Amino acid sequence: MSYEHKDFISSKCLTREEIGYILDQAKAFREINRREIKKVPTLRGRTIVNLFYEASTRTRTSFEIAGKRLGADVINISASSSSAVKGETLMDTVKNIEAMAADVVVIRHNCSGAVKFIADNVKAGIVNAGDGLNEHPTQSMLDLLTIEMAKGSLEGLTVTIIGDIAHSRVARSDIWAMKTCGMRVKVFGPPTMIPVAVDAFGVEVCRNMEEAVSDADVIIMLRIQRERMSKLLIPSEREYSAVFGLTPAVMEKAANNPIVMHPGPINRGVELSSVVADSGDSRILDQVENGVAVRMAVLTFIAVAKN
Repeated sequence: MSYEHKDFISSKCLTREEIGYILDQAKAFREINRREIKKVPTLRGRTIVNLFYEASTRTRTSFEIAGKRLGADVINISASSSSAVKGETLMDTVKNIEAMAADVVVIRHNCSGAVKFIADNVKAGIVNAGDGLNEHPTQSMLDLLTIEMAKGSLEGLTVTIIGDIAHSRVARSDIWAMKTCGMRVKVFGPPTMIPVAVDAFGVEVCRNMEEAVSDADVIIMLRIQRERMSKLLIPSEREYSAVFGLTPAVMEKAANNPIVMHPGPINRGVELSSVVADSGDSRILDQVENGVAVRMAVLTFIAVAKN
């Protein structure tokens, strides 16, 4: 099995075999990340450009670390310091980067579908680091890796995703990938934050927090995506936390000893209490560690496929 596509754009398009291959390769890269000398020459001579039109800490940093640990030359560009502020289009920006012989361009953009549009119109390998409300496929891969390492397998597990489902590209990518892997997915959140056509995702919508966590093997908490909202959808953060926040008291209602995950950044005291975030059930920092390994695997596949 191998991954032989030019780009890495969507979790929805991945087969179960491709997901397994990505996770297996990421496990091998985890070992490299724990060495004293964390570097291999896999992508020596290749150039990777991280083009971010939105703020990011974990994703941008992990892509940069991943590329450098593989021996690639890595260039970081943010929209605020690019010709975008002068009116240059996204396509022109990427075309110029491609003209400089970049092998892979990692793109985060605030418009859904923007990354796919670019991938369809350039020869360089394109990796989706998050596009609007649409997808964040490398996040779904690191989430699956974290779950598999904690639980031993993926098939048959019950995952509950709680919070702002409607505005979360992480939720979408996770759901597509998890359903492909034979996992049961439940969602819970304010009615204003549940997608209207949620049934199309093949998930179960829970009525209360107890129902959401009772039989979950994995609980994924999401922050409120205020930057993607057109208007206020909750009365207040305090009221949101009282109903939809994950606390030690809520965890006591879970019967399957679930692990707790969060894509970050965490709003402590809102969607997740500090006690739970820092507890032995939390795998949040494991997600961060696995993010580097997954992105090393994806960058390797795309750089190799391009050539």
